[in-house]
Amino acid sequence: MIHDQIVPQAIIETERFTLRPLRKSDKGLIELYASDIRVAQMTTSIPHPLPPGTTEAYITRALAADRTEDIWAIDGTQANGSEIMGVISLDRQGGNQSEVGYWIAPPFWNTGLASQAVEALVAANPLGDRTFFASVFQDNPASARVLIHAGFEYLGDAENFSVSRGKVVPTWTYSRKL
Repeated sequence: MIHDQIVPQAIIETERFTLRPLRKSDKGLIELYASDIRVAQMTTSIPHPLPPGTTEAYITRALAADRTEDIWAIDGTQANGSEIMGVISLDRQGGNQSEVGYWIAPPFWNTGLASQAVEALVAANPLGDRTFFASVFQDNPASARVLIHAGFEYLGDAENFSVSRGKVVPTWTYSRKL
């Protein structure tokens, strides 16, 4: 491995958790939570059941020097929490814009974790973006509230394909200008 080719990824610290780059050792907990149908069905890209090798490929992609998406583990160990409480990402869209994506592990639902993670990522703005976008499935109003709480504004309705559901699902799209 040539270290000077690896693009560094910001580490963002809060009192409750650290947003840090994924590690190969995160495989077990990511696989445990991502294989939960309740998590998979609220994302566009997580299949259910989770095929062998999916988590390794996800982590490998997250660690690639030529990645277009930065993915952070929401790591609560500094506050005596779990090493993986969820993940959050910025997918570069060009023109100083990124799409925010996240999922939270079920044991941490309804704890404010998602709101805090989105707010921390937006405040840090590690890619120097001027605009953030995000979309949520319309049957997941909790995620919509997370975005609104973080200052995102509703743009409109759309649709996205959900791999785990095997169909197109209505979404709400949001943006946040900085």
